[in-house]
Amino acid sequence: MTFWEAVLVFVAGIWAGTINTVVGSGTLVSFPVLLGVGLPPVTANVSNTIGLFPGSFVGAYGYRRELAGQRNRALLLSTASALGAITGAVLLLELPAGAFKAIVPILIALALVLVVFGKQATAWLTARGRGATEHVSVALWVVSFGTGVYGGYFGAAQGVLLMAFLGLFLAESLQRQNALKNVLAGVTNLVAAVVFVAVTHVDWTAAGLIAGGSIVGGLLGAKIGRRLSPAVLRATIVVVGVAAIIKLLL
Repeated sequence: MTFWEAVLVFVAGIWAGTINTVVGSGTLVSFPVLLGVGLPPVTANVSNTIGLFPGSFVGAYGYRRELAGQRNRALLLSTASALGAITGAVLLLELPAGAFKAIVPILIALALVLVVFGKQATAWLTARGRGATEHVSVALWVVSFGTGVYGGYFGAAQGVLLMAFLGLFLAESLQRQNALKNVLAGVTNLVAAVVFVAVTHVDWTAAGLIAGGSIVGGLLGAKIGRRLSPAVLRATIVVVGVAAIIKLLL
C-alpha cells in the first residue's frame, strides 16, 4: 500500500466512523476503498469489520448521556447481537461471496419503510397488544439477533436496520435508540472481528488505518448526531439508506 493509498484508507475510516455513529452504513464508504487499493473482497470485508468496531464504541461513549438507564437493556440485546455476529461471520467464511446480495437491498428498503412509518406501525401493533414497550421483548431480541447475523456477514446499513427495529419495538426517544444502536453495532463488529482474527487472514495495515480513522469519526459522529432533531435524524437515516440501496444495486 502506497502512502497516498494509506491516507485514502484512513480518511475513509473517518468518514465511515462518522456515518456509523450518526446513522449507519459506513461500510459502504470504507469497503469499496479497501477494494480499490487492491484487497481481495473477503480480506477487505474482514479487515473493514475489525477496523470499524473501535469507532462504534467511541461513538457509544459519546452518547453516554443517552445510554443512562439502558444498561440492562443493552446487555440483554448485546447477547443477541453477539450470537448473530458469530453466525454471520461463519456464513461469510462458508457461503459464496454473493449469497446475500439479492436480499440486502430489500432488507434496507424494509428498514426505511419502518423508519418513515414507524409511528403508524407501532400504533397498529399497540392496538393489538404487541406494540413498543420499555422492556426488551422476544420480538426485539429476535430481530436484534437477525441484524447481528447480517452485521457479522457484511454490515452495510446495519445501523439503519437497527434503528428501524428499535423504533418499532422500543418505547424510547430517537436519540436514546441511536445510542443503543451504537452499542449493538459495536458488539456485532467486535465479536465478528474476534472470529475473523482466529480463523482467517487479516490485512493489519488496512485494519489499523480504518480503526484509527473510525475512532476520529466516532468522536465527530457523536458531536454531530446528538445535535440533530428527531426529524432531521430520521431524514438522515432515509437519505443514507436510499444511497445504500443505490450503491448496492450498481
